[in-house]
Amino acid sequence: MLALLCARALVAALLAADSSPSASDATAPTLTHAEQVTAARITTGSIAARLRFLSDDLFEGRETGTRGDAMAAKYLASELEALGIEPGAPADKPEGRSYFQPVPIVELTAQVPESISFNLGAVPSSAASTPLSLSTRNGEKAELVLFPDAHVDRATADKAELVFVGYGITAPQYDWDDYKDVDVKGKIVVILNFNPPFAGAVSGKTVRLWYGRWDYKYSNAASHGALGALVVHTDESAGYPWRVLARNAGPTAQRLDLPPETNEARLQFRGWLQSDAAARLVARGGQSLEKLTAAAQLKTFHATALGLNTSFVLPIARRKIQGTNVIGLISGNDPKLRREAVVYTAHHDHLGMVAPVPPATDGIFNGALDNASGCAALLSIARAATSANVPRRSMLFVFTTGEEQGLLGARWFAAHPTFPVGRMSADINLDVINVWGRTKDVTVLGLGKSSVDDIVRAVAQAQHRTIHADHSPDLGQFYRSDQFALASVGVPVAALVGGPEYQDRPAGWGQTQLDAWISTNYHQVSDEYRADWDLSGAVEDAQLQLVVGLRAANAPELQRWTPGDEFEAARELAPR
Repeated sequence: MLALLCARALVAALLAADSSPSASDATAPTLTHAEQVTAARITTGSIAARLRFLSDDLFEGRETGTRGDAMAAKYLASELEALGIEPGAPADKPEGRSYFQPVPIVELTAQVPESISFNLGAVPSSAASTPLSLSTRNGEKAELVLFPDAHVDRATADKAELVFVGYGITAPQYDWDDYKDVDVKGKIVVILNFNPPFAGAVSGKTVRLWYGRWDYKYSNAASHGALGALVVHTDESAGYPWRVLARNAGPTAQRLDLPPETNEARLQFRGWLQSDAAARLVARGGQSLEKLTAAAQLKTFHATALGLNTSFVLPIARRKIQGTNVIGLISGNDPKLRREAVVYTAHHDHLGMVAPVPPATDGIFNGALDNASGCAALLSIARAATSANVPRRSMLFVFTTGEEQGLLGARWFAAHPTFPVGRMSADINLDVINVWGRTKDVTVLGLGKSSVDDIVRAVAQAQHRTIHADHSPDLGQFYRSDQFALASVGVPVAALVGGPEYQDRPAGWGQTQLDAWISTNYHQVSDEYRADWDLSGAVEDAQLQLVVGLRAANAPELQRWTPGDEFEAARELAPR
């Protein structure tokens, strides 16, 4: 009954809007009658039921390649089929189509020593140079977390020297190179998280670019020939507490990866240093992490040898596993434009299970918000889209695997698309929905980067909401979910969520809720479905995402990047 009343109230509000524009007018600040009726099919019930089911213990945390995640993929495919949505992936079978896109994945499992010792000088010597030992055990008390990177039988450090390389960034457009005049081949680089204020600040917070992401730092270190890379964690620079990483501390370290490309540069291992441990490590070599960090803010910075070395071996077991993207298709009605598509994405994987700690936890990472919620909202959008007038372009609904492991499914889809990426007009990504009620505003990650923003702004205006850039630009959220994989091959994207200003709530209330969820529940077993969540705001967001997609699918032209944007060149080179 609540869902029905919510839907009726929404329709009434929308019908009270100004005169209806043409359906092809993507930037009209009102909704057509057809858009209103279609959007009203998204209700709290249509989201809540699917969210509650997908985050149930039955799915065992939906870890990529496991039974639980395979079950989730089958469930999503069955929902698409029940809605009458066509299979969207090619298949080697008579009908030639499938809901399932196989994603080949390699599981790397390293045996990690209980501690890693760091020695002074080039060779361990007398008692005067007693090694500093950092623990890789004991959960949050761990000081160092290591992961395998190269697809080899063992990662070996043999008296490998440590070099501090600041932020580990090579950015010619900013006249910045932390690797200038230093040879790190065969060495271990120690890197600060985040980036200098290349793009300025918003609300007093430095904007994080791709250069500020740990995955860029590992990749850049590998391209310079480093043996391994250790990133220094702080809560501020990461945007999440140490326990998120420390849950991986233990005798084995597992990492999932796509098969490496030919001649792809890889590290032997990658890792994280807890901030206090990093300071003690640098001090053991007679230097100050605080002073090195200050020096790293300047263009005059030069990489600094830390006067330390280490030796250890990580035996690595490799196993092929199968991930699955689930893809549904609504074919467009225009004989020419149906060869182009608007894409929706949401990842269905999460983190699986660990040993339970009764009675505190059951050990299951249910991933209710992250990201059963996005899948549930996307299924609701797909359901509503089947009732709409078929748009000119096709609509793809892609539920990806392995997002938590490095956007694996999205990267595979981007490299093996079911439509040429140059014909993908836009990607609308859903990852963690709003569960705290209706909002006055909408946060758009990467606002200003593409023409999709104009459509988002118009539809939000029809909902009597404003849009703005991310209030936490220091988190670099644009680069942390599946939209980045699509943007990297040139597809303009829309990644948005309502808030943080909520109706009938004091200023700052919404940000407080989000901050509390990140500090307490992000990538924790406590991310479970809650019956007291208010999904009215999620409904409004999903309705916005639906109409944005329909308008992009009916627009005269493909969406485009803002001239000069970092992804514009990829768009120009994208196959059509």
